[in-house]
Amino acid sequence: MALPIKSTAPSASKIAARLPGAYFHDAWAIPAALPELDALGQFLRVARSTPKWIDRMMVLRNQVVGLFGLKNLGRIAGVDPSKQSSDYVPGERVGIFTLIEKTEREVLLGDDDNHLSVIVSVHKDVDSCDGQTVITVTTVVHVKNWIGRLYMVPVAPAHRAIARTMVKAVGNAA
Repeated sequence: MALPIKSTAPSASKIAARLPGAYFHDAWAIPAALPELDALGQFLRVARSTPKWIDRMMVLRNQVVGLFGLKNLGRIAGVDPSKQSSDYVPGERVGIFTLIEKTEREVLLGDDDNHLSVIVSVHKDVDSCDGQTVITVTTVVHVKNWIGRLYMVPVAPAHRAIARTMVKAVGNAA
């Protein structure tokens, strides 16, 4: 079983242009267990099987941030089980995110609130050395105020654990 590798945003990705001025960013790469899926298909497959502990953390997050007037994003697994990646168009909600842009090789998903903007890229590429399809998931966060900076104190470490878990699932065929 492959494990996610700490990476950088792919230079040919659309997310790379969103890195300047970011308060936080990270990227994780892994060989795809199902290379035939497009970038959004990779995200949907993993989101639909989100571990319960992650969705419980999202429920807790939504309860706490609601006290401060921030958005309830729902659950990561809250994607429509009957919808295929080809059915989604920019502007639609895909679980906790809004679809910003999609191509076969990259999807940009994000959310914008009073305290920060977050964009996640799922980028699909073929490794020139071994021919494997590699998926790189990059997260970029731009904070807007002190609430955003305060929010990121507990969220950054939680994000790292969640991101590694979700990206690891991209490499699992089950």
